[in-house]
Amino acid sequence: MHRSGFVNIIGRPNAGKSTLMNALVGERMSIITAKPQTTRHRIIGLLSGDDFQIVFSDTPGIISDPAYKMQEAMNRFVETTFDDADIMLFVAGIDEVFEDDDPIMEQLRKIKAPIFLVLNKIDLSNQKEVVAKIMEWQKRIPFKEIFPLSALHQEGTAGLLKIITQSLPEGPAYYPKDQLTDRPERFFVSEIVREKILEIYHQEIPYSVEVVVDSFKETQTTRGEDLIRIAATIFVMRPTQKSIIIGKGGVLIKQLGTAARTSLEAFLESKVFLELHVKVKENWRDDDQLLKRFGY
Repeated sequence: MHRSGFVNIIGRPNAGKSTLMNALVGERMSIITAKPQTTRHRIIGLLSGDDFQIVFSDTPGIISDPAYKMQEAMNRFVETTFDDADIMLFVAGIDEVFEDDDPIMEQLRKIKAPIFLVLNKIDLSNQKEVVAKIMEWQKRIPFKEIFPLSALHQEGTAGLLKIITQSLPEGPAYYPKDQLTDRPERFFVSEIVREKILEIYHQEIPYSVEVVVDSFKETQTTRGEDLIRIAATIFVMRPTQKSIIIGKGGVLIKQLGTAARTSLEAFLESKVFLELHVKVKENWRDDDQLLKRFGY
């Protein structure tokens, strides 16, 4: 018998959804930083075995009060996961507090698919607090399963994966067994560059940028080594932000390029030549045409 299904991951920003999916899939599918709202798109990661295929779906954190159209689009990515889930993973940090009228609570009550509560970041707590939190959640939502774990340290993730696999419905593989995601390499290139922006820059800068890959060419060096030439544009909203990205004498964009190239070479398993440009597109987060171009 072959089992397959869609396992969709939802929760607030910075609950650990991307860390969890990467731990379950075993590949670096979603960028991970300490900053909230890191994930902006719905990202699929595939885990296949001889008799199963799990289609994991990582989503942006649910934003209760969207401030601009990009955040509205991010919430729509989350809403699509309610329709096709065979299993829903709701990720909540051990210290997160949810009021009864929280939009997430209202959505959880409407979900028809089995819901697994993933009580994440238990490494920051103790057993007494974990037990109390589990009892609190059991009174509020009829979860099919509850898993206290630490996605960061991969404590408890193997047990979660085992139960997910056993709970999948009987069905065929939806994707080729050797495929890891539905996204092209260009998408992950832009995500890795954006990850480094999140790590290097501060305040509003990481939330004001979008990265677009202009070209991706596989070639060889004069020595016959594989080389990927990548050109990417970093879009910002104001000229002052462009100046900050570049830095005095170009020092910051050089630092960004070096950090991104190092991660890209590890991800693509090839030497990389990376060329970065910065352009100003005012208020792109509220521009319907640009949002569509950027994949929202």
